[in-house]
Amino acid sequence: MRPRSIALATALALACAGLQAAPAASGDTPDAASLRETAKALFGPIPKKVDSVRGQAITAEQIELGKSLWFEPRLSRSHVISCNTCHNVATGGADNVPTSIGHGWQKGPRNSPTVFNAVLNAAQFWDGRASDLKEQAKGPVQASVEMNNTPERVEATLRSIPAYVEAFKRAFPGEREPVSFENMARALEAFETTLLTPDSRFDQFLAGRNSLDAAELRGLSLFIEKGCVACHSGPNFGGQAYYPFGVVERPGADVLPADDKGRFAVTNTASDEYVFRAAPLRNVELTAPYFHSGKVWDLGQAVAIMGSSQLGHELDAAEVESITRFLKTLTGRQPQVTVPVLPPSTAATPRPE
Repeated sequence: MRPRSIALATALALACAGLQAAPAASGDTPDAASLRETAKALFGPIPKKVDSVRGQAITAEQIELGKSLWFEPRLSRSHVISCNTCHNVATGGADNVPTSIGHGWQKGPRNSPTVFNAVLNAAQFWDGRASDLKEQAKGPVQASVEMNNTPERVEATLRSIPAYVEAFKRAFPGEREPVSFENMARALEAFETTLLTPDSRFDQFLAGRNSLDAAELRGLSLFIEKGCVACHSGPNFGGQAYYPFGVVERPGADVLPADDKGRFAVTNTASDEYVFRAAPLRNVELTAPYFHSGKVWDLGQAVAIMGSSQLGHELDAAEVESITRFLKTLTGRQPQVTVPVLPPSTAATPRPE
């Protein structure tokens, strides 16, 4: 997308909603009522609950099993790495390092995106190679740089532990072989649907409360007016489509490594070089460092880079500050997850390697 395309996309989004961007000069306070209506049409609140995926109801037994598996290090070949290692539910659903440390102290190629509200995304991973959370859950378990395991070994591990055999039977009743790699992924997905962060100050603003101050209102108005909304819209403020990193000006290799061509690795289409899924911005203040490379630690710096590289706007210091302050209002109520006590291994459990 070129600068004109970004502007057109923003205008189209507003036109479809029957709205106009509210101008936000650095010293002016936008009208909260009209801005609220615009924001309702463009974004929407985070839901408090997701009851089904792909038309299938999520059960309490699947969620409970998925929670245990989320913290289960024996899903990894080393018995050291769990899902929570790289997507820590205590730190915004991410791990707050540039790239995660996996099997044998290997560094992953990209920054771990947050799992909070991930069920609302159109696809998973930075390049969208997984269509949903079930498919995504299978990837890290098998990736040599992450958990370095195999479906067969995972199944052998789970079947060797009687408590898991019973838990799978409860979660997937009526199945001939409930303990399976597929059902492991389904259970993890079920748990991840609970990792929602509603009731942010922005959500409260949408509901009619005066929960944003003047600077934050200006930031929201600028977010719309400058064109950020062209890529970061919907309840999760992104996660719905793919865009080239560097629409106007490609960042340097310190931010955009030349050897990571993004979605091109999935599609092998030249136009997908350096194309990535728009990052969801909910809870963004909790998930530094930023971008797929994990090279930028300051949220204000990330905002400035987006302005110049994606929109062709050299945002001034006041604009960066206002947008950054607004983004911090997207931090919602964090999931309260009780760490489970995991069942013990048996003599039949494969040993760590």
